[in-house]
Order: sequence, then C-alpha cells, then structure tokens
Amino acid sequence: MATSRRVERVAELIKREISQLLLSGIKDERVGQGLVSVTAVEVSGDLQHAQVYVSIYGSPEVRAQTMAGLASATGYVRSVLGQRVRLRRTPEVIFREDTSLERGSRVIALLNQIRQQQTPNPEASADRPCGSA
Repeated sequence: MATSRRVERVAELIKREISQLLLSGIKDERVGQGLVSVTAVEVSGDLQHAQVYVSIYGSPEVRAQTMAGLASATGYVRSVLGQRVRLRRTPEVIFREDTSLERGSRVIALLNQIRQQQTPNPEASADRPCGSA
C-alpha cells in the first residue's frame, strides 16, 4: 500500500499529464467539442485505479458526446500515462463528469435572486431603537 503522500503526488502528476493530453493529445473530435478541464483525480491506495473528474462546458448533448469520446480514448490515455509516468503498473483510468462547478454557479444565481427580491425597507429600520434587533 502506498503512503497517502505518494498517492497525492501521483494523483497530481496524473492530473497534469491528462490535462496536457486534453489540450493536444486526444484526436477524437467529440472531446474537442466542449471546453474540458480536469478538476480532480482520485487514485486508489494501491495505485491501481484513477478516477479523473472532468468539467465540461457546453450543452447536455455536447457533454454526453465528450464523455463518450473520453470513454473511447481511455486506452490511449492509459498507454500515454504509462510512458510518461514511471510506475510499476499504470492505473486504470475512469473518467467521471464533475458537475460541482455548474451546481455552485446555480446556487450563487439563486442567492443573488433572493437578495434582489428582498429589498430593504428604510422606514422599518428607522423605527427600531438603537439597541434592539
């Protein structure tokens, strides 16, 4: 079993290499349709599996096509990782879609909408004594 520090270092190295591959290495046109970025990589303790979380900007159809393209490029990605990253065994790569950025922006939009609906009443605050809430 690898130490947690080594697992973190391997995860960061895999994240960097896959990000580089997404920019220039993968020739599948489905992957290039949406803006794709690697948000996180989780490597198992035995360094055998790597879950790569990707954020895809685009319509639901583009995101589905991009995920299909990434799934078909998994073998290529693993072989390139094997050449670039020196490990005894190259981890099996599993791509997962990360929707946390989308959910976060939706929450911020909802909070801004609530804030706009709650306009402060200046007369109500003037009627309160200084010490009360």
